[in-house]
Amino acid sequence: MTSSTSFFTAGLVMALRVVIALSLLGSLLVQGMILPLVWEDLAGAPELSRTLFVLLIGAGVVTLQVSAVCIWRLLTMVRRGSVFSRAAFRYVDVIIGAILVAAALMAGLGLLLVPGGVAPGVVGLIGGAALVIGGVALLMVVMRVLLAQAVERETEARALRSELQEVI
Repeated sequence: MTSSTSFFTAGLVMALRVVIALSLLGSLLVQGMILPLVWEDLAGAPELSRTLFVLLIGAGVVTLQVSAVCIWRLLTMVRRGSVFSRAAFRYVDVIIGAILVAAALMAGLGLLLVPGGVAPGVVGLIGGAALVIGGVALLMVVMRVLLAQAVERETEARALRSELQEVI
């Protein structure tokens, strides 16, 4: 990697870390302040619906936090030059799982709102969002396959370098 490329990559990693840090702080604000306010706002709603709604939103926030932490770890691996290793799969797999859970939570939210007199268009939008989130999980699976190919190439390159060192 050239010095200008590594400088550019370092800048991107830093910018993404700032975004992740701000997102994590915002998610803590949602968990600590917004969800209790939502709970209070739904005081007149049936207890089960109220509880499920707040739990679904809270669990959705947790999926975002889990993904953010895993992305942070992957960025650390990028900075160290070790992202093309088997260790990266652990984080990618957790991200895929978190996204799938988020899609299921979004679908559950839509189902929760169906009998509540919410406009069908809103339920449809939530269902569409669940589908899009599921599509992001599929995109991550494709990225995982690309990572596997890159790890394989990296392993081959190391073996070839080692053989070349022996010849020289």
